[in-house]
Amino acid sequence: MTSIAPIAAADRDEWLPLWRAYLVFYESTLPDEVTDDVFARLVEGRELHGAIARDDAGAAVGLVHWLLHPSTWTTTSYCYLEDLFVAPGARGGGTGRALVAHVRDQAEAAGAAKVYWLTQQGNATARALYDRVATSTGFVHYEIEL
Repeated sequence: MTSIAPIAAADRDEWLPLWRAYLVFYESTLPDEVTDDVFARLVEGRELHGAIARDDAGAAVGLVHWLLHPSTWTTTSYCYLEDLFVAPGARGGGTGRALVAHVRDQAEAAGAAKVYWLTQQGNATARALYDRVATSTGFVHYEIEL
C-alpha cells in the first residue's frame, strides 16, 4: 500500500530523482538554483506544498506539488495541483490516484473551493486517471512567457 507524507528536508535525495524524471518527461530543464529554491519552498510549506509517495518497502515512488491561491470566483481559495509524477515502475498501482486524493484532502481541509490542474493533451496515461477522478472542463490553456 502506498503511503504519502509531506515533503521534509530529509527527503531531498529521494525527491530529486523523481523531480528530474518529471522534468525529462516534459522535455524540460531547470537551473539547479530553481530546483534548490523549489525544494526549499516545499519543505517550508507556506507558498508551495508537497508530498512524497512511498511503496511498501519505503522507496520514494511519486511526488505531488500544489499551491493555494485566491480567486475572483469564490470567497475562499482554489488549489492548483502543479506537479504530479509517479515513477514508471510504480504506475498502475494506485499511487497517482492516492496523490490526487491527498491533494484533494489537503485542499478541502484548507477550505478551498476546488482543485484543478493541467496536463498535456497527449498524456494518455495520466488523462485516463484524471478522467476517472475529475471532470474535464474543456478549457484551453494559453500562456505568455516573461
